[in-house]
Amino acid sequence: MNGGDMNEISDQLAGRTVIVGSGLAGLMTALTLAPEPVVIVTRADLGAETSSAWAQGGMAAALGADDSAELHLADTLAAGDGLCDPVIAAGIVAEAPAAIAALEQAGVRFDRTADGRFALGLEAAHSRRRIVHAQGDGSGAAVIRALVEAVAATPSITVLEGLEARRVLTDESGVTGLVCAGRNGAVMLPTRRIVLATGGIGGLYEATTNPTGNFGQGIMLAARAGAELADMEFVQFHPTALDSRRRPLALVSEAVRGEGAVLVNEHGERFMAGVAAAELAPRDVVARAISAELSRGGRVFLDARAALGNRFATRFPVIDALCREAGIDAASQLIPVRPAVHYHMGGVATDAAGRSSVAGLWVAGEAAATGLHGANRLASNSLLEAAVMGMRAARAILAAPSAKPPMPASIRALPPAADPSLVRPIVSRHLGVLRNAGAIHDAVANLLPLAEGEGPAADPAIVALLIAVFASLRAESRGAHARTDYPLKRAEAARRRMTLAEAFEIARTTASHPLARSA
Repeated sequence: MNGGDMNEISDQLAGRTVIVGSGLAGLMTALTLAPEPVVIVTRADLGAETSSAWAQGGMAAALGADDSAELHLADTLAAGDGLCDPVIAAGIVAEAPAAIAALEQAGVRFDRTADGRFALGLEAAHSRRRIVHAQGDGSGAAVIRALVEAVAATPSITVLEGLEARRVLTDESGVTGLVCAGRNGAVMLPTRRIVLATGGIGGLYEATTNPTGNFGQGIMLAARAGAELADMEFVQFHPTALDSRRRPLALVSEAVRGEGAVLVNEHGERFMAGVAAAELAPRDVVARAISAELSRGGRVFLDARAALGNRFATRFPVIDALCREAGIDAASQLIPVRPAVHYHMGGVATDAAGRSSVAGLWVAGEAAATGLHGANRLASNSLLEAAVMGMRAARAILAAPSAKPPMPASIRALPPAADPSLVRPIVSRHLGVLRNAGAIHDAVANLLPLAEGEGPAADPAIVALLIAVFASLRAESRGAHARTDYPLKRAEAARRRMTLAEAFEIARTTASHPLARSA
């Protein structure tokens, strides 16, 4: 169904749960809510423009005979560098087998061995082979295709394509509706229950493996509605994006290193050899090591020739095609790589059921900060979290008493379409892999007037400003947040929450007190 007349759509769908986004988290929420009538609002076609569909690695789940939820939890906590919520993390990893079963019931076909067992892969910082794949390195696309078909076959789910969520409306009791932009103007959906499943923030950066249109819309919507945000400074840079002219950058999955590929510089030196776990160290460690090579003017390559050779195309058909598109034969040539924004550990603070601090507003998937990932996400825990939290949010909504929403007051003007082009250079320069006080201060000073304005840059600037403010307050290096002026980790780990209003107050103070620039 396409977005059309405001009153027609509002009257027909008033009171239904509205899900914003059609990636894994949004689709699982909708399917779990069935047969409860729900609405999916998606800017593009159903399942398109979602990071879920681009996921190569797969989903982490302790399914092997030598594995357990306890081992999976231990690896998750280690990668999270002291900032995971251990209770939340334990619960989510324990539900991994059930999430896999639910996906299979929805039509996903995971790869299995000849004897019928799951074909489990190994990725960085995992102590066991526990990555479940679907169609090799095309896992995300295969999962989304199956779920899109399941949604299309579910009568209780109404899909509104071509609608972009612009604002969440609230009153003293919580959520009252969603304001969207359709092809013919504003569309208002009265509801007391909204689930934001909008994905990540990669579009804020010039180098990303995410859809470039994803600038953190869910975070912006929740922040403007007064919700608390958490851990916004932790932006994960995937160490090995294919260094080419393609935008967004193509991902060279960690699974390639899991199969034995090594990292070398332009001199052929394996610069990760002396690091614990070498190429399979946590992503922040690998990303910093590659950044150091690049910052001295060098180049970095992934060498899969000895480990895979002619088997590369069979094991990684998607990556092989992307390499060939860039003129590289991965079986016989080095693959040029560089870090690129891949995942955001921060987001809207939620509880174990996906509830935000605003009544009636749930957030699931990458837009949320549940505490599972801490300071640095463990590989392939993202699809797991999206599936588990989508189902949990749905169960919480079904258990909550429904309330008829008031008809929201007419909006004065539809907020403008977001344009991150003014924000990207600021964020890319000052909030990258390596940060310092001077760079963070410059980011705050440059982003604040954009965020306080009403132009097309305002919504993306709000998300970027939140990252900068959180980064300014973390005077240490931990996980994906690395500061050259504070290279050490504090003895005590602490998560931080704040609202947009509180962030603006800090930003104004910071911007009015120039800092001495540091190297």
